[in-house]
Amino acid sequence: MFGLQRKGRMALAAAALTVGVALVATGCSGGGGDGGSGDGGDGGDANLSITMLPKNLGNPYFDTSTAGAEEAAEEFGGTIDEVGPSEASPTSQVQYIQTAAQQGAGGLIVSANDPEAICDALNEARDAGVKVVTFDSDTNADCRDLYVNQATAEGIAKVQVDLIAEQIGDAGQIAILSASANATNQNAWIETMEELLASDHPNIELVEIAYGDDDDQTSFDKTAALLQTYPELKGIISPTTVGIAAAARYLSTSEYKGKVALTGLGTPNQMREYVEDGTVTAFALWNPADLGYLAAWATQALITGEITGEEGDTFEAGKLGDYEVGADGVVLLGEPYVFDADNIGDFDF
Repeated sequence: MFGLQRKGRMALAAAALTVGVALVATGCSGGGGDGGSGDGGDGGDANLSITMLPKNLGNPYFDTSTAGAEEAAEEFGGTIDEVGPSEASPTSQVQYIQTAAQQGAGGLIVSANDPEAICDALNEARDAGVKVVTFDSDTNADCRDLYVNQATAEGIAKVQVDLIAEQIGDAGQIAILSASANATNQNAWIETMEELLASDHPNIELVEIAYGDDDDQTSFDKTAALLQTYPELKGIISPTTVGIAAAARYLSTSEYKGKVALTGLGTPNQMREYVEDGTVTAFALWNPADLGYLAAWATQALITGEITGEEGDTFEAGKLGDYEVGADGVVLLGEPYVFDADNIGDFDF
């Protein structure tokens, strides 16, 4: 199964992870200023005060990515200040970006709710000397210095399509339960899923793309609505940790348990009970703590002048080792990993 080659690395990372939460789910290097580093690149007097801006607060997925960033900051002598809106709307992050710049942050790590809506604010922050790194969900490339990508859109889309195809016998109706309609990462994955379904799975019909807005109750209700609207529905893909957990919770106590397949992107701790009770066969993800950890190290490398964000730049990322900046300012964490009943007990995040 796609991604299984990372089992050893992921297991080690998970074993080392000490996150006290139970989880529910290309570019210019320019911009402004010197990022607060006046030391010629050795980082000795660099401004390593970093603001972490997830799509929304109270989302256990981002709680864990922030914990990973905090671990990294402790290692390189920086600080992480997590801020953000309560709801993941397109413009809700703007005020936090402006505040971070006004308060003199050296770096800003952001998961964008919209690829364009926060660009002006981000570029104003860059003009003020803030190094901007996106993670999880990108902006337009000219709005940031680096994008730390959890995996390629093709890889993430393929693993989910492969899983649902296997679980429903490669035929029947499916639906997608996404996050918000403007989420950059979700839309990129879904576009590729649609292409893969059309080219490789002609007997699978995608009947609807629903949006749960990364809200548990909304996603729960959308799951119920999908099942009522499409009585022949065979499966649901939810490429969001909030959505897949809410959908699993609905299915687990409904008549559809064991009849309608569910896969997507989730975390072991949030999905374990649904795998063990047979609601879910298999799902995929990366380690969100590693994603936040890598984003923090990348931000540190920009601030200190170790890298500029140009293709071919390399930097050290603590326990994860060395990374290279790819085309369009993208740093790739790795490939998705498939979790199922045989391996889910090996992980704790």
